[in-house]
Amino acid sequence: MEWIFLLSGLFLGWSLGANDGANIFGTAVGTRMVKFRTAALVATIFVILGAVISGGGTTETLGQLGAVNALAGSFTVALMAGLTVTAMTNMKLPVSTSQAVVSAILGWNLFTGSPTDYKALVEIVGTWIFSPILAGIFAILLYFLVRKVLGNARIHMLQLDAWTRLGLIVVGAFGAYSLGANNIANVMGMFVFANPFESISMGGAGQFTGTQQLFLLGSAAIGVGIFTYSYRVMITVGNDIFKLTPILALIVVLAKSLVLFVFASQGLERILLTIGLPTLPLVPVSSSQAIIGAIIGVALAKGRTGINYNTIGRIASGWVITPIIAAALCFMALFFVQNVFEQEVVKREAVSAEVRTDIPEEYRITQNKQHHYTTINMTGFLAPCPNRHQSHGVVTGSLPAGL
Repeated sequence: MEWIFLLSGLFLGWSLGANDGANIFGTAVGTRMVKFRTAALVATIFVILGAVISGGGTTETLGQLGAVNALAGSFTVALMAGLTVTAMTNMKLPVSTSQAVVSAILGWNLFTGSPTDYKALVEIVGTWIFSPILAGIFAILLYFLVRKVLGNARIHMLQLDAWTRLGLIVVGAFGAYSLGANNIANVMGMFVFANPFESISMGGAGQFTGTQQLFLLGSAAIGVGIFTYSYRVMITVGNDIFKLTPILALIVVLAKSLVLFVFASQGLERILLTIGLPTLPLVPVSSSQAIIGAIIGVALAKGRTGINYNTIGRIASGWVITPIIAAALCFMALFFVQNVFEQEVVKREAVSAEVRTDIPEEYRITQNKQHHYTTINMTGFLAPCPNRHQSHGVVTGSLPAGL
């Protein structure tokens, strides 16, 4: 039964690969510098590596937004997000998988009456605005840097072509790693709190955790999506927005990859904290928005000519429609899953508890770590509230004066 629920996560991974694979190698394939099969193979390998090795940071932030703690609920959230992304892929639009997943989680929060961490929501939505701008800035800086280097170098045309092809593959591999690290939270983040897997001992190499097993499955599904269905969107990204030369394609992919990396790297976060600099939130950003921002950045650097504003308008409309559709579909689907199929979409019982010890034991306060229940009782045990909207501040006993 658990595997049946996980199928929707695999479908979401396939949808992400079909759509976001274009953001890794779309410009390289669109400019005919890299063959599609080569691009798909490299992308699959490095997406898996990025997800398993570095996928934990963004998952934590997504979990703060809404802890989907029942497998049937996780199944529904992933399935509706995946259907939304697939519909947009059929329209050849590079949409934001992050938007679909976040909005589906918000639909789950609304249906179940679960609290939404608005701080985490503001961080995530803020990156939807900031990431394409940052990608555009990176692209502009890289454009002028590359132009200066090539202007001062004497490189034969054939040698430049070979280096550009190699550079597109290397940068694409980095982009795939960044995509896996940053976006695996979109695919399997909602299953982490209902993870059915146990850790596996790897001997002296440590443990292969249940979360890493989830990430391996999800990233493999992303790879299948890249192989089977990403070519359509690759053509849109590579050709329809702005005609890119191979070198411009290299700049665009590198700019996008840098954006995904800085929003996923726990190591970079630790370095910035060590030297006293502000850090960026570790959140799953939209690779689609980043790649479009990078393409517009190089177009502006070249003089604003040749931009297909009709295509940009179609893509932007998809970014507006996607979260609305995902949230609405998830809310309606949860109703059917709970009331027609009689599946548990949310666990009401407490998962863990924190106990205050600074007051007498008979007046102990207990609070669920996921903030699902907060109640005060006379016995020191957690007393789940029947109505979660009224859970905070429910008193079943009186406290001594001064507490």
